[in-house]
Amino acid sequence: MKKTLSLSLIFLLLIFSAAGHAQIGGKSTYKFLSLPSSPRIVSMGGDFLSIKDADINLALSNPSLIVPELNNQLTLNFVDYFSDINYGFISYGRSFEKIGNFVGSVQYIDYGRFTYANDAGETAGNFKAGETALIIGWGRQLDSTFSIGANFKTIFSAFESYNSFGLAVDVAGTYQNEHGFAASLLVRNIGTQIITYDNGSREPLPFDLQIGMSKKLKHVPFRYSILLTNLHKWDLTYDDPTKLKTDPFTGEKIKEDKFMDFLDKTFRHVIVGVEFIPTRNFSVRLGYDYRQRQELKVDSKLSTVGLSWGFGFRISKFQFNYARKAYHLAGSPNFISISTNLSDFL
Repeated sequence: MKKTLSLSLIFLLLIFSAAGHAQIGGKSTYKFLSLPSSPRIVSMGGDFLSIKDADINLALSNPSLIVPELNNQLTLNFVDYFSDINYGFISYGRSFEKIGNFVGSVQYIDYGRFTYANDAGETAGNFKAGETALIIGWGRQLDSTFSIGANFKTIFSAFESYNSFGLAVDVAGTYQNEHGFAASLLVRNIGTQIITYDNGSREPLPFDLQIGMSKKLKHVPFRYSILLTNLHKWDLTYDDPTKLKTDPFTGEKIKEDKFMDFLDKTFRHVIVGVEFIPTRNFSVRLGYDYRQRQELKVDSKLSTVGLSWGFGFRISKFQFNYARKAYHLAGSPNFISISTNLSDFL
């Protein structure tokens, strides 16, 4: 077993080092692959979690959480995004003793209906735009503490008459001990476009290198989560054209505080979340994304940008989850999911 574990870690490291050229921001395509879909994940601030408690809603973003207990679980997730945009996914789990555990998912985003118009403003009907990914996730427990997993994705994108097809893979490993601590190492969206839009140049996929940690307290019904994202790129700041670079009265260049600048760049990688679990059938969650707040807040107006919250509860054979995240003053999307185990009906 130690040999298997060592080979798995080497494989993960090779994958990570090979993906170091990846881009962030607006320099990649298929961005819907990075959108958080599960209400539980969103309510705790991030786009993945390291919590290993047999929740199929977490498997799409972290395949190392695919365990035998997901067998016959089914989940539907829907996000009422901005304007007419909506997205979500459906997942179903199945376990096989010899080859491991699988979760099949269909992830989609619908950008809505658009109007054809030429330079003169003359309209000529409507068209739609959307993207879809068919995903097979695999996970396997190597021993009592360590598990690995991978997602294999086929991606279809259509914007009016412009179409694209791509392939991608996620690779992950999770460690969990008997004290309620779990940590995941995750690399997402390694891949390429096979067919490009209008036979143009290939665009990179939204690669991300992430580490997640979670701990459930022993004597208090709380769990906390810390996520470290975009670890392949240190500086996530951008050049703000509205930021004053010279003193308007003296004309002298404003000196930057190097220590505060270091803290700002550090915390742009950090997302924190907490989960209050008073009973097995009910939980309340809260999360904070520092980077999102810095990028989307309005300095002249007090707001909750960067904060997210949600709850989950079980009724009979069904688990319901809801979350809301403050992206901007313009609005906060609603995240909804319903899950069940089909074996409960047999």
